[in-house]
Formats: sequence, structure tokens, C-alpha cells
Amino acid sequence: MSTAEILQRAGAVAILILVLALIWLLSDVILIVVGAVLIAILLRLVAEPLTRVCKFPEWLALTFSGLILVGIVAGAGYLFGSRISAELQDVFQRAQAGQKSVLGTLKNSEIGKLILPHVFGSDLSITNVVTGLLNISAKLIEAVVITLVTGLYIAVQPALYGEGLLKLFPPRLRDDARETIDDVANALRLWLLGQLIQMLIIGLLSACATWLIGLPSPLALGLIAGVTEFVPYLGPIIAAVPAVLVAVTKNFDAVLWTIVAYIIIHQTEGNLIVPLIQRRMIYIPPAVILLGIVTVSFLFGTFAVIFAAPIAVVIFVLIKKLYIRDWLGEPTDIPGEPKKLELPASHS
Repeated sequence: MSTAEILQRAGAVAILILVLALIWLLSDVILIVVGAVLIAILLRLVAEPLTRVCKFPEWLALTFSGLILVGIVAGAGYLFGSRISAELQDVFQRAQAGQKSVLGTLKNSEIGKLILPHVFGSDLSITNVVTGLLNISAKLIEAVVITLVTGLYIAVQPALYGEGLLKLFPPRLRDDARETIDDVANALRLWLLGQLIQMLIIGLLSACATWLIGLPSPLALGLIAGVTEFVPYLGPIIAAVPAVLVAVTKNFDAVLWTIVAYIIIHQTEGNLIVPLIQRRMIYIPPAVILLGIVTVSFLFGTFAVIFAAPIAVVIFVLIKKLYIRDWLGEPTDIPGEPKKLELPASHS
């Protein structure tokens, strides 16, 4: 290699190390930015039909979009708030009772006596876990407020912030940077739309299944399943745990049918729902999402797993666009990129 090539590669490695160091130091800021971008995309996603079908001006469509989202949350809280709260409390209480029953059975068996001391600590408790998850600190509230406000500003003036971001690049790179930003935004938009559809379907299916089985608080169990679906692959496992523990407080048949129901639901999701949605939205290989979840939780902490999937989408698009297509010169499809029609060659 020539001296210029060595310096170029050394500079690339130095930049990569600097970027990783900045990610480590600014982890909280990065998570806030990701959350704000998702909120901005959601607001514009809801506003899009209003501008396209109803011909509303953009500012009016965004206003209605915000009001619609606030109305949905407020309406759900008003109609189901007390019931959901009571059902969630019932789920947690029953889950704790189910956990005690399972642990008691294991402690009385030879295998349980051998395994439990090595697997669980003495303070394992559903109550402790839930309390830790629901322990909202002032710092978290501040981060949520900043995220919401930032997302609102980005949604109202995306061009302003996009152009400001482009000014960080040299003039010769701005066209490529603009194209890359558009690709990332489009991929996130399609991913979020598909994810919301999946959350709704899985939440409804889980609520109906637990209701048919006869478990208490099916609405809360459906809500848990729908919300945890935002975290791909790990979410369904997390959602199944409280449902099975609630079934333990009933009888063995309820436990068996609950396990069967959740397996069927998520087999249906993996083999039917997700392929149909991803075919129209965006496809990210499962291994990429799983590695993204592991990497994000390592870099930013367990709480950041909530944003692992969108961060994985962003990194996947950047690698395919900047490295494979632009750097290596290899043809590759960018997730969410409109397919180019290939015209047949004319014959003279």
C-alpha cells in the first residue's frame, strides 16, 4: 500500500474509535435523539393521510395529528384506565403468587435444590422487578419531557434540522449525506408503521386467547403482550412470563393452554404476520436485530433495549448505503428504498 492509502485507512480507524468513544460518552443524548426522531416520525405518519386525502396544510395536519394521539391516549386512559390499573395489579399479585408456587415446588425437589442456588439469588421477586421497572426518577421524567418536546420540534420543521445536520458535512459530500438521511428516515418510518401494526395484532390476539382460556385480567395481559412487542424476539418471551405465572394460580390445564396459546400466537406472528408486514414495509434480518439488542444493551444499559430495534435499523441502513454500496461499490438494496423499474432494452 502507498503512504496515502495507509494514512487514509489509519484516519478511518481513528474516526471509528472517536465515534465509538462519543457514543459511549453521549449514550443518554443518543437515546433521547432516537426517541425524539421516532416521535417526530409518528406525528408525521398520522398527519400524512390528512395532507394527502383531506388536503390539509402541513401545520394543520400536524396539529390534528398531535391532538389525535393525545386523544387516543387520554381516551384509553379514561375508558380503561381504572380497569387496566386494577388488572395490572391483579396480574402482578397473581404472578408473584405463581412464582412462589413454582419456586416452592422446585425447592422440594432434588433437581430444584441443586439448580436454584446457582441460578437465582435470594432476592428474586416479581414484586422487586416490577418495583424497579416502575421506579420513575426525576431524571427519567426529565428525559421523557425533553424527548417529547424535541420530537415535536423535529416534526414541525424537519427540513430545518435536516439542513442543519447537512452543514456538518463538507459541500462535496452533502448530496450523498442528504440521500443517506432520507434513506434512514424512510426505513425508520416503514419500520415504525410495521411495528405498530404488529403490536396491535399481537395485543388483540393475546387478550382474546387469555380470555378464552379463562385467565383473570385478559385486557392487562393483552396490553403487556402488545407493549412488549416493541422489542422484537425478546418481547414475546417477556410477555409470556406473567401470563404463565397467572395461569399457575388457576390449575395445570390453564398453564398448559396458556403456553400452547402463546406458542401458537408467536408462531403465527413469525410465519404469517411478520412476513406479510415486512413484505410491504421493511425487512431486517433477524440476526441483525438480535445482535443489535445485545450491542445496545451492552453500550447503553438494559433500559436502552427499548430502542435497540430502531438503532439496529439505522446502523443496517448506514452499513448497506455507505459501506457496501458507496465504499465497496457493490450493488445492494437499501431497506425502504423504492424499487427502481428496469426497462427492457430496445432492439433496433
